[in-house]
Amino acid sequence: MGEQAAAKSKKTTKAAKRTSEKPADVKSPSSERTSGRSGSSKPAAKAPGAKRPKSAKPESHLAMVRRARRINRELADVYPYAHPELDFRNPFELLVATVLSAQTTDLRVNQTTPALFAKYPTPEDMAAAVPEELEEVIRPTGFFRAKTRSLIGLSTALRDRYDGEVPGTLKDLVTLPGVGRKTANVVLGNAFGVPGLTVDTHFGRLVRRWKWTDQEDPEKVEAEIAAIFPKSEWTMLSHRIIFHGRRVCHSRKPACGACPIAPLCPSYGEGETDPEKAKKLLKYELGGYPGQRLSPPPDYPGKPAPPLGTPAGAE
Repeated sequence: MGEQAAAKSKKTTKAAKRTSEKPADVKSPSSERTSGRSGSSKPAAKAPGAKRPKSAKPESHLAMVRRARRINRELADVYPYAHPELDFRNPFELLVATVLSAQTTDLRVNQTTPALFAKYPTPEDMAAAVPEELEEVIRPTGFFRAKTRSLIGLSTALRDRYDGEVPGTLKDLVTLPGVGRKTANVVLGNAFGVPGLTVDTHFGRLVRRWKWTDQEDPEKVEAEIAAIFPKSEWTMLSHRIIFHGRRVCHSRKPACGACPIAPLCPSYGEGETDPEKAKKLLKYELGGYPGQRLSPPPDYPGKPAPPLGTPAGAE
């Protein structure tokens, strides 16, 4: 009996030794099966109110391009009637109106050009204008002396170098007095059907808010945006962005709460986010007011602008 007890004691001692030498992180098959069935291997639930850590990973260039193109598609749905907001009947009128639009609104230009083109309908007529008389006609657009010099200069160049016709290339247009890339692209895109990007203040402000570029120089902005979109989209993209900038995404107080592309905008919240308050910030046809053109396209859903000198409330 004593020998049997001693043998049993030795076996117990060896088993205990093996157990104590087993690595602590090694599980038995039975414990793994139990763990798998019970779901105890899932991460523990977060405590109520715990904040999800923000990802510091920046948006990739590819993701930005996809988002930019989606914004363009969304704006096409919102503004299917987007168009140049200067009244014109031919390339010369568009060229002159675009030069006049510097530092003023398209509305004020449109209210001024009927009298201007009635008096000076051709480049030859404007080239021969008496400066003081031309100044008086375009005075409402501001900077009228500098603009008069540009209009007489470009009209003279058209008469002497281009047989009174507006050239249809960027290279030739930018040689005309008062004509830069922005003006040239407006004329090319809307009078000749040549795609171009119009980088005005609205365009530059919005593409920076949307993080498509961080450039400030208009030519650099133009180059970076041109690389994102196919050339066939450039002219209409410009109209849509400018429309949105004038109606919704204002400089001082954007109507964020009424913006149709808010979910795609990384700058959402810079303006008014309350939907009702934001709705009151909408301008032109979106706000129920007249547009900028006295002669808008047939598909324009808003009211025409009133002529210059119309009493308030008479339109």
